Amino acid sequence: MPAFAGEVTLTPIPGQAELGTVEIHNVGAGRFDPAIWQAGTLNLVPDVRRPLIAPRLDGVFRNIYAPSAVEVGGGWRLFYGAWDGVPSGNDRIYSVTTDDFLTFRDWRITIEHGEFIHVCNVNAIRDPSGAIRMVCTAYPVGDKLNKPVTFTVPAATTEPADRSPFAPIRASRNDLVSIGGYAPFDAADMNGMNVLLFEEGHYRLYFGDFKNRGHVHRASSTDGRHFRYDGPCLTVPRMVNDIRRFSIDGRQWYLMALHANTDRLWYALSTDGMKFDPPRELAVNLGPADRYIVAIGWVTRADRVLGFLYGAGAVRELNRNRIFARWLQKKLVLVDSSGRQHTPTAALAPDRAVLSLGDARELAGTLQVLADDGRTSLGQPFPVKLTSGAVYRLDAP
Repeated sequence: MPAFAGEVTLTPIPGQAELGTVEIHNVGAGRFDPAIWQAGTLNLVPDVRRPLIAPRLDGVFRNIYAPSAVEVGGGWRLFYGAWDGVPSGNDRIYSVTTDDFLTFRDWRITIEHGEFIHVCNVNAIRDPSGAIRMVCTAYPVGDKLNKPVTFTVPAATTEPADRSPFAPIRASRNDLVSIGGYAPFDAADMNGMNVLLFEEGHYRLYFGDFKNRGHVHRASSTDGRHFRYDGPCLTVPRMVNDIRRFSIDGRQWYLMALHANTDRLWYALSTDGMKFDPPRELAVNLGPADRYIVAIGWVTRADRVLGFLYGAGAVRELNRNRIFARWLQKKLVLVDSSGRQHTPTAALAPDRAVLSLGDARELAGTLQVLADDGRTSLGQPFPVKLTSGAVYRLDAP
């Protein structure tokens, strides 16, 4: 029987959650709200699967990170790089498809390292034609330097339902990017700091340079390969990994993701794409398995930020990474008859919360539903009784 409180309802639905828990559906983040990002009030919940994606066991080189999720059709194509159960330690770019981040399929090697030893650190977008454009890091170029390279995956092979044969693209030096007007470019070492954005007929490349530390720069292009330097847009000793743009009430907002090969992540906001506010802390590691965080990529759907994926590992050599996830969700707070609060501490993909009941067969109390800032009430608290192993659907504004 549903529990009603104005516009908020919690309804049992058929299915099975793990014993000792309940699973609550329809808790995903709402429309991108700049105010909660400016305030730093984000209800981010780690995926119960830790890691979300582990390397395949086919080969003995197992180290994956650099996730980049592109919305296609009714789902996403997720790109990532490094060694995914292959026989050699040469970085390549792989992809899988998913409708919901619950099941992954259609595993492919998308970019072979080709003329380079490594091609990794992928950041991908979908252009107006429907094709996927991606920028990656190639090594070595010149005197043992890392430089950005770009590739295009045709629209016909991007849909989640597509099962057509796909020959991997073999990287070559013809794929290298140029950045005119950036004086140190020839000597620049640009490893894992390459982000692509398309807006108003221009490709924007956000990048960093280990030989010119402490800055995030931007360059622009009409063809996605030959760029012209625009200037620095953020002064900070961190590595840019992803940027998304949102149009909210007639105003443009840019959301940048950064890391520093440490135990935490950051984000920065801008309203013009060139001048970013000082970064705010986004998240810290959860334990030994994700102690060293080496990459991050947003997961978005239309005008919603659903959460982020990140590459991380347990060793300082940064060569045993897996892909983890955290999801931006509505916050559920259940207060039982003893006054104790219970709230989900894990998620199952962007839209499902997992609440632990411990050894209890049932948990009764009053449920408060808050927005994804973890503060704004979405309705009056209402009585509920949750049963171990059951599944529920939340309906809230």
